[in-house]
Amino acid sequence: MRSEDEVNQAVERYADMVQRVCLYHLKNQTDTEDVFQNVFLKYMLHEERFLDQEHEKAWLLRVTINACRDYLRNFFRRNTVSLDVLKEAEAEERKDYREVLEAVMSLPAKYKDAIYLHYYEGYSAAEIGRILGKKENTIYSLLSRARGMLRDKLGGDGFDE
Repeated sequence: MRSEDEVNQAVERYADMVQRVCLYHLKNQTDTEDVFQNVFLKYMLHEERFLDQEHEKAWLLRVTINACRDYLRNFFRRNTVSLDVLKEAEAEERKDYREVLEAVMSLPAKYKDAIYLHYYEGYSAAEIGRILGKKENTIYSLLSRARGMLRDKLGGDGFDE
Protein backbone atom coordinates (compact mmCIF):
# COMPACT_ATOMS: atom_id res chain seq x y z
CA MET A 1 0.00 0.00 0.00
CA ARG A 2 1.30 3.44 -0.91
CA SER A 3 1.91 6.20 1.62
CA GLU A 4 -0.46 9.11 1.99
CA ASP A 5 2.19 11.47 0.59
CA GLU A 6 2.63 9.34 -2.55
CA VAL A 7 -1.12 9.26 -3.16
CA ASN A 8 -1.46 13.00 -2.56
CA GLN A 9 1.37 13.74 -5.01
CA ALA A 10 -0.22 11.49 -7.63
CA VAL A 11 -3.59 13.20 -7.16
CA GLU A 12 -1.96 16.61 -7.57
CA ARG A 13 -0.11 15.50 -10.73
CA TYR A 14 -2.82 13.47 -12.45
CA ALA A 15 -6.21 14.59 -11.11
CA ASP A 16 -7.01 16.78 -14.13
CA MET A 17 -6.05 14.05 -16.59
CA VAL A 18 -8.10 11.38 -14.80
CA GLN A 19 -11.11 13.71 -14.59
CA ARG A 20 -10.87 14.57 -18.31
CA VAL A 21 -10.73 10.89 -19.27
CA CYS A 22 -13.68 10.11 -17.00
CA LEU A 23 -15.78 13.01 -18.30
CA TYR A 24 -14.91 12.03 -21.85
CA HIS A 25 -16.18 8.48 -21.30
CA LEU A 26 -18.95 8.97 -18.73
CA LYS A 27 -20.30 12.37 -19.82
CA ASN A 28 -21.34 13.55 -16.35
CA GLN A 29 -19.73 14.88 -13.20
CA THR A 30 -21.34 12.52 -10.66
CA ASP A 31 -20.14 9.35 -12.35
CA THR A 32 -16.76 10.97 -12.95
CA GLU A 33 -16.35 11.55 -9.22
CA ASP A 34 -17.21 7.92 -8.45
CA VAL A 35 -14.73 6.51 -10.95
CA PHE A 36 -12.10 9.11 -9.97
CA GLN A 37 -12.18 7.85 -6.39
CA ASN A 38 -11.98 4.23 -7.52
CA VAL A 39 -8.98 4.94 -9.73
CA PHE A 40 -6.99 6.55 -6.94
CA LEU A 41 -8.05 3.83 -4.51
CA LYS A 42 -6.59 1.29 -6.95
CA TYR A 43 -3.48 3.44 -7.18
CA MET A 44 -3.16 3.50 -3.40
CA LEU A 45 -3.50 -0.29 -3.17
CA HIS A 46 -1.17 -0.99 -6.13
CA GLU A 47 2.01 -2.51 -4.67
CA GLU A 48 4.26 -2.46 -7.74
CA ARG A 49 6.76 0.39 -8.15
CA PHE A 50 6.68 2.46 -11.32
CA LEU A 51 9.78 2.90 -13.46
CA ASP A 52 9.21 6.64 -13.87
CA GLN A 53 6.43 9.25 -14.01
CA GLU A 54 5.58 8.36 -17.60
CA HIS A 55 5.03 4.72 -16.60
CA GLU A 56 2.87 5.88 -13.68
CA LYS A 57 0.85 8.17 -15.97
CA ALA A 58 0.31 5.41 -18.53
CA TRP A 59 -0.78 3.01 -15.77
CA LEU A 60 -3.29 5.56 -14.46
CA LEU A 61 -4.65 6.17 -17.97
CA ARG A 62 -5.13 2.44 -18.53
CA VAL A 63 -6.81 1.97 -15.14
CA THR A 64 -9.05 5.00 -15.71
CA ILE A 65 -10.19 3.83 -19.16
CA ASN A 66 -10.89 0.34 -17.82
CA ALA A 67 -12.74 1.71 -14.78
CA CYS A 68 -14.91 3.86 -17.05
CA ARG A 69 -15.71 0.90 -19.29
CA ASP A 70 -16.56 -1.26 -16.29
CA TYR A 71 -18.78 1.48 -14.92
CA LEU A 72 -20.60 1.83 -18.24
CA ARG A 73 -21.15 -1.93 -18.44
CA ASN A 74 -23.05 -1.88 -15.17
CA PHE A 75 -26.67 -2.76 -16.02
CA PHE A 76 -28.26 -0.18 -13.72
CA ARG A 77 -25.99 2.59 -14.99
CA ARG A 78 -26.74 1.79 -18.62
CA ASN A 79 -30.48 1.86 -18.11
CA THR A 80 -30.94 5.06 -16.08
CA VAL A 81 -30.08 8.69 -16.71
CA SER A 82 -30.85 11.62 -14.45
CA LEU A 83 -32.52 14.55 -16.19
CA ASP A 84 -30.54 16.95 -13.98
CA VAL A 85 -27.31 15.42 -15.22
CA LEU A 86 -28.38 15.83 -18.85
CA LYS A 87 -29.24 19.50 -18.31
CA GLU A 88 -25.92 20.09 -16.53
CA ALA A 89 -23.89 18.46 -19.29
CA GLU A 90 -25.65 20.46 -22.01
CA ALA A 91 -25.11 23.73 -20.16
CA GLU A 92 -21.37 23.10 -19.80
CA GLU A 93 -20.82 22.17 -23.45
CA ARG A 94 -19.67 24.89 -25.82
CA LYS A 95 -22.00 25.13 -28.80
CA ASP A 96 -19.08 25.54 -31.23
CA TYR A 97 -17.80 22.05 -30.50
CA ARG A 98 -21.10 20.23 -29.91
CA GLU A 99 -21.27 18.67 -33.37
CA VAL A 100 -17.64 17.50 -33.29
CA LEU A 101 -17.97 16.20 -29.73
CA GLU A 102 -21.16 14.30 -30.59
CA ALA A 103 -19.44 12.77 -33.61
CA VAL A 104 -16.42 11.69 -31.54
CA MET A 105 -18.64 10.32 -28.77
CA SER A 106 -20.62 8.26 -31.27
CA LEU A 107 -17.48 6.39 -32.39
CA PRO A 108 -16.98 2.82 -31.16
CA ALA A 109 -14.86 2.66 -27.96
CA LYS A 110 -11.65 1.45 -29.63
CA TYR A 111 -11.66 4.43 -31.99
CA LYS A 112 -12.77 6.90 -29.32
CA ASP A 113 -9.89 5.87 -27.01
CA ALA A 114 -7.29 6.21 -29.76
CA ILE A 115 -8.63 9.64 -30.82
CA TYR A 116 -8.75 10.88 -27.22
CA LEU A 117 -5.24 9.75 -26.33
CA HIS A 118 -3.79 11.16 -29.56
CA TYR A 119 -5.56 14.51 -29.85
CA TYR A 120 -6.39 15.37 -26.25
CA GLU A 121 -3.48 13.84 -24.32
CA GLY A 122 -0.89 14.24 -27.09
CA TYR A 123 0.38 10.65 -27.17
CA SER A 124 2.09 9.19 -30.22
CA ALA A 125 0.83 6.00 -31.87
CA ALA A 126 3.64 3.99 -30.24
CA GLU A 127 2.74 5.32 -26.79
CA ILE A 128 -0.97 4.69 -27.34
CA GLY A 129 -0.13 1.16 -28.44
CA ARG A 130 1.69 0.52 -25.17
CA ILE A 131 -1.14 2.04 -23.12
CA LEU A 132 -3.89 0.10 -24.90
CA GLY A 133 -1.87 -3.07 -25.41
CA LYS A 134 -2.04 -2.91 -29.21
CA LYS A 135 0.57 -2.75 -31.96
CA GLU A 136 1.64 0.66 -33.25
CA ASN A 137 0.36 -0.06 -36.76
CA THR A 138 -3.01 -1.03 -35.30
CA ILE A 139 -3.18 2.39 -33.65
CA TYR A 140 -2.39 4.08 -36.97
CA SER A 141 -5.24 2.09 -38.54
CA LEU A 142 -7.64 2.99 -35.71
CA LEU A 143 -6.77 6.69 -36.01
CA SER A 144 -7.13 6.63 -39.79
CA ARG A 145 -10.49 4.83 -39.67
CA ALA A 146 -11.74 7.11 -36.90
CA ARG A 147 -10.78 10.21 -38.92
CA GLY A 148 -12.63 8.74 -41.91
CA MET A 149 -15.73 8.10 -39.81
CA LEU A 150 -15.58 11.62 -38.41
CA ARG A 151 -15.07 13.07 -41.88
CA ASP A 152 -18.18 11.20 -43.10
CA LYS A 153 -20.25 12.28 -40.08
CA LEU A 154 -19.13 15.90 -40.19
CA GLY A 155 -18.97 16.18 -43.97
CA GLY A 156 -15.66 18.01 -44.06
CA ASP A 157 -12.66 17.86 -46.38
CA GLY A 158 -10.28 19.92 -44.25
CA PHE A 159 -10.22 17.41 -41.41
CA ASP A 160 -6.74 15.95 -41.87
CA GLU A 161 -3.92 16.55 -39.39
